[in-house]
Amino acid sequence: MIRLIHWPEAPRNVVLRLTDREGGVSRQPYATFNLATHVGDDPTAVAENRLRLARLLPAMPLWLDQVHGTRVFDVDREAREEMPPRADAAVTTKSCVPLAVLVADCLPVAFAACDGTRVAVAHAGWRGLAGGVLEAVAAHFPRRSFVAWIGPGIGAAHYEVGEEVRRAFVDQTPSLARFFTPGRDVAHWYADLAGIARAKLLAAGAAAVRSSGICTFHEKAFYSYRREGGSTGRFALCLWRTSG
Repeated sequence: MIRLIHWPEAPRNVVLRLTDREGGVSRQPYATFNLATHVGDDPTAVAENRLRLARLLPAMPLWLDQVHGTRVFDVDREAREEMPPRADAAVTTKSCVPLAVLVADCLPVAFAACDGTRVAVAHAGWRGLAGGVLEAVAAHFPRRSFVAWIGPGIGAAHYEVGEEVRRAFVDQTPSLARFFTPGRDVAHWYADLAGIARAKLLAAGAAAVRSSGICTFHEKAFYSYRREGGSTGRFALCLWRTSG
């Protein structure tokens, strides 16, 4: 149901958790620990799954209405009038406030200030990566003062994209061409999302970046949108800081 993540670069007061697809009440094709309300699952099952998760955390996570954009919700400064906030990232200095993003092939990314005073999360699919969601989060930290962790996402061997996706990255940053290898024909490419994310995080000022190295398409403990033909649940990355 929930996995403790060893993140050696993060301060001791930063806690990172990752859910998988076991331990919930959702039925196929969402079996069993789907945490997303927008994928067609029974709302009662999702609510129960979220309650089960909350019992293992300091509080119910701050869920986001993710739209593959670049908006960062600042928990400290923004009123929670719109719940869930429409954003693809969140940041806070408050303690015991779990931040969360939901994914099923897109990358979940965790950020932590090196001194443990601030944490953030981001949902980074190709649109968010190209649009600058990681850079938008990094702007909340001084350069070289934060570390990042890239969670499970679809691996390059299973992520074939069209030329328009490659151009979205390479036209902005030509050096990112190294993360695309030829696909089945001249109009397609295999994209290394985790490699792109790592390069962007380091360029944005991360002091260190660690990746899980887990491919969601290959590892069946996690949901995968592509592997399961689009009808699937979502797992969560949850992050918070303690008062220590």
